[in-house]
Amino acid sequence: MTELPPCPQCKSVYTYEMDSLLICPECGHEWNHETVNENSDIFEVRDSNGNLLQNGDSVVIIKNLPVKGSPQSIKAGTKVKNIKLVNSDHNIDCKIDGFGAMAIKSEFVKKA
Repeated sequence: MTELPPCPQCKSVYTYEMDSLLICPECGHEWNHETVNENSDIFEVRDSNGNLLQNGDSVVIIKNLPVKGSPQSIKAGTKVKNIKLVNSDHNIDCKIDGFGAMAIKSEFVKKA
């Protein structure tokens, strides 16, 4: 039996082949294994408007975000400077004044 590559989106090892496509049962991603390029290891993070984010960018929170363990939430319009991108579910690490270090999903920010 041949070894199938892991899913390029979620890195699941449970991929299977259907016709000419490879399919991931965990995230539902479908791809053609011949067209996957060598640069699939490089991830890119986009904000809520589709703009590409980079390390060191400034972003603005677009929605009130509740914080676990805190009675306050992060208000919409809060500007966050000098973000760091990470390859995980919450793909922005940052420091917010009044809250400290936070991990935020990129779908809740827009590039400033």
